[in-house]
Amino acid sequence: MDTVSVIKNRILHLCGERNISINKLANICGLPPSSIKNILYGKSHNPKILTLKMICDGLEITLKEFFDTEEFENLEQEIK
Repeated sequence: MDTVSVIKNRILHLCGERNISINKLANICGLPPSSIKNILYGKSHNPKILTLKMICDGLEITLKEFFDTEEFENLEQEIK
């Protein structure tokens, strides 16, 4: 699985845990819904770290907590 797919899955998982919609997430993060939807629907091939930080802030987690999953640890190398 590629990095962007893992990011997408992580966002969806965290929203599911908290029972919040993408629109509600955007609202609490201070981001336009399109910013999050672009990540989720594959239009953003390289999400900015600032966008991810704002998502983490809205979810009340750290970037470390966001990336501290088995899926991120097992990513294949992007440069081949």
